[in-house]
Amino acid sequence: MPHRRRRALGALLPLFLTAAGLPASAASLDYVGTFVWSGDDDSFGGFSAVELNADGSRFHALTDRANLYWGSIDRDSQGVIRALNIAGRAHLKDSKGIPLPPGYTGDSEGLALGENGRIWISFEGLDRVARYDDPDARAAALRPPPKTPGMRINSGLEALAIRDGTLYAVPERSGREDQPFPILTFRDNRWGRAGDIRRDPRWLAVAADFGPDGWFYLLERDFRGILGFASRVRRMQLTEKGPVNEEILLTTRPLQYDNLEGLAVWHDGQGIRITMISDDNFLALQRTELVEYRLRD
Repeated sequence: MPHRRRRALGALLPLFLTAAGLPASAASLDYVGTFVWSGDDDSFGGFSAVELNADGSRFHALTDRANLYWGSIDRDSQGVIRALNIAGRAHLKDSKGIPLPPGYTGDSEGLALGENGRIWISFEGLDRVARYDDPDARAAALRPPPKTPGMRINSGLEALAIRDGTLYAVPERSGREDQPFPILTFRDNRWGRAGDIRRDPRWLAVAADFGPDGWFYLLERDFRGILGFASRVRRMQLTEKGPVNEEILLTTRPLQYDNLEGLAVWHDGQGIRITMISDDNFLALQRTELVEYRLRD
């Protein structure tokens, strides 16, 4: 087939799909860069969640041993990360003001920052969500979340996001590979449900965030043994009837990145930026990576 004809048919393909009633791909991700972050503190590592401010200049990063880091981000003229400057670290406490130990009670996984400066943390092991008025404050006791299929030790509320004062939490597992992930909500000290997210076999939910476009973004992980980790990013719109207009934006190859486990979605002035952070499991063979992509609609 002549090249010009092939290019013309390629350009018309989305129109054919739309006319046939089939959804054409609406968005894709362009790779921006990867930054390897290191630290000398014994508590550094095992990052399970990340949050960035509106312009991506400041960060909060949570470890799975109840340590919260925060600081600023240096970027070059292209917006690629060149350095993370740690301004502070706090060891999260329980409701009595006692620092949380690693393991069952201190396995912190999800992070959400409220507009009023409050910090929300989800834990697995002892499944719960805690509120902190500041990083050094004691935890505020909240009503325990309902148990859902698949929630057990090391498979609790892994993904946490906030919108308009309502928390949205997704467990890592759903009970079966063909069973959807439930979306739990928390507001005014009451738990509710915002529908279910379709699950594909092998993929587990590890992080979530609402983008400046109002879409709900979900980071998923697939561990493939000696082949390492693969990651996937989906986005969808949450309605009163549940998620709609789901799109798979990114699927990485095994070993392309480390164990991506945290997700932040923000606007960099050119478009929506997706920032992910990896959990090195405190192992020398793994790395703490910050991987960034830009959304292209």
